[in-house]
Amino acid sequence: MICFFVLGTIMGSFYNVVGYRLPKGESLITPSSHCPKCNHELKWYELIPVLSFVIQGGKCRKCNCKINMFYPFIELLTGLLFGLSFYLFGFSYNFYITLLVSSLFSIVLVSDINYLIIPDAVTIIFSCAIIIVNIIMLGLNKTIFYFLSGIFLFLLMYLVMKLGNFLFKKESLGGADIKLMFLVGLILDPIEGVFCIFLASLIALPISIIKILKDKNNIIPFGPFIVVALLLIILFGINSNTLLNIY
Repeated sequence: MICFFVLGTIMGSFYNVVGYRLPKGESLITPSSHCPKCNHELKWYELIPVLSFVIQGGKCRKCNCKINMFYPFIELLTGLLFGLSFYLFGFSYNFYITLLVSSLFSIVLVSDINYLIIPDAVTIIFSCAIIIVNIIMLGLNKTIFYFLSGIFLFLLMYLVMKLGNFLFKKESLGGADIKLMFLVGLILDPIEGVFCIFLASLIALPISIIKILKDKNNIIPFGPFIVVALLLIILFGINSNTLLNIY
């Protein structure tokens, strides 16, 4: 569990880079990590996830500029999710899927909150990874079933977008959110997927109300809420049978 926590913090550091650079079309390799204010190139001991931030007092060693708290937050969050995944599932199908969804969550948090963008490359890469895991661990028939589930949820979200656009007379959902629902369908069946949309909306509601009260023109990124709802469904073992029994 500790090993996966450490691995998660390391991967979280990389996901910060992906989330900040990919939406801007920048290389993930060059330039190397640096202070955004003074361009000081960070040494290896300034790149230790979470620890470097704490040791340096949350500031750049050269210009004393404050480091965005979002960096260590993503590192710590990814580490906790990786460790929790192993603690709950061991080496199982749910473990590998949760690692992928946790990684997706970290990247989406950074990119969607900062730029209101979820790059297509991110959705495509993670969708392909999930399909590969499904084929290896669930077999071809189940993989096809979840692929069709993805198409269903994609079309459903598209209809929700069209209805929202009609009712509010403006764009209600981003195209990336619709594509993200295809990925959700690769993991959840249609009943679970519909619940995921409901849960994401429920989680987003209070935050949306607060933001709208502050600024009516505020745009709320929905992608992170979709992924956090998906994570909660996996972590708590919510399935269609449970949902039907509740109904």
